[in-house]
Amino acid sequence: MLRFFLLQCLFISAFASVSFGQTADLDSLKQTILQFDEDLYQVELNLHQSQKQLKTGIFIATVGYTVTIVGGQLLGRNPSLGETLLYAGGATGIVGTFVLVDGFKKISLRKPSRRLLGTP
Repeated sequence: MLRFFLLQCLFISAFASVSFGQTADLDSLKQTILQFDEDLYQVELNLHQSQKQLKTGIFIATVGYTVTIVGGQLLGRNPSLGETLLYAGGATGIVGTFVLVDGFKKISLRKPSRRLLGTP
């Protein structure tokens, strides 16, 4: 009977030490998952915030370069209007491109740090 009791105590103490070690691993795993969740939220927020600016930049640049093309077509028939449209369309296209590039800057604010799995 004493042997059985000692064996039970040994088994319980070994199980307790293993389960406490696993608790520390689970806490580390929870922290890592929470960090990944926070990183994912930040990426989604950056994409959402830059979406409208990207669409606006694309629209402005498209209108500007379309006006430039129309101005180029009118150079033969009406040179003064064609030249004006060329300059106005080119300037509008460049402004749209700057808006577009600024929208891309919002997507990634910084270079991501390389992390090993399991390290927060």
